[in-house]
Amino acid sequence: MIICIGAGPGDIGYLTQRGAQLIADADLVAGFDAVLAVVQSIIPERAEIVKMGYRDQVAQLDLVARAHHAGKKCVVVFMGDIHFSGFQYLERVERACGHPVDTLPGISSAQILASRAKVCFDETTFITFHRRGDLTPFKRHLVHVLNDERNAIVIPCPWDAARSFMPRHIAAYLLEQGVASDHPTEVWENLTGNEAEWRGTLADCVAREFTDMSIMLIRTRAPMPSQIEAPPEAV
Repeated sequence: MIICIGAGPGDIGYLTQRGAQLIADADLVAGFDAVLAVVQSIIPERAEIVKMGYRDQVAQLDLVARAHHAGKKCVVVFMGDIHFSGFQYLERVERACGHPVDTLPGISSAQILASRAKVCFDETTFITFHRRGDLTPFKRHLVHVLNDERNAIVIPCPWDAARSFMPRHIAAYLLEQGVASDHPTEVWENLTGNEAEWRGTLADCVAREFTDMSIMLIRTRAPMPSQIEAPPEAV
């Protein structure tokens, strides 16, 4: 057996009961260091732990695949939800194993943010830039989302300076594309810990620096129902 599990947005309290049980029953638990740290307390002592980073993930996943093909129960742990920012990593797991693998979704940072910021998911588009490859289509999609007067929850790209697309870069790009500068904007850091919440506008965001743990909310400028003035009572 091999299964990929979404561990939540950084706090073990957001791990599902089913995910916790699969980790507790595993012979091998693999993942990036930061994700393994979240679930460390429930990994059984007998289990082998395979840690990896961006540079050695392919070689380390080969070790996981060998253990899987040898009949061991293997779990690969993802931060957040596998089918959001983790989809490219899932493809690497399947490539290493040579076949599709089972997945167990987790709670994503987008869901936590929507709850804390009180935005409705069906009025909001979620876009992640935390991916390898050309970001241009996703950047264009974000422009269309805002022009269509929808909220946008955005996960930035925190990688090396050449490819970094953090909140200030996102804000600058949107302004260059003619998106209105007064869109209410929020940046949340470490949602499940001592979160740092910032509020302003797209114009304000251009000058701000945020950590790699950031997630961004750009609100529509359309008035919310509670902000619309009630019609005068009939005389």
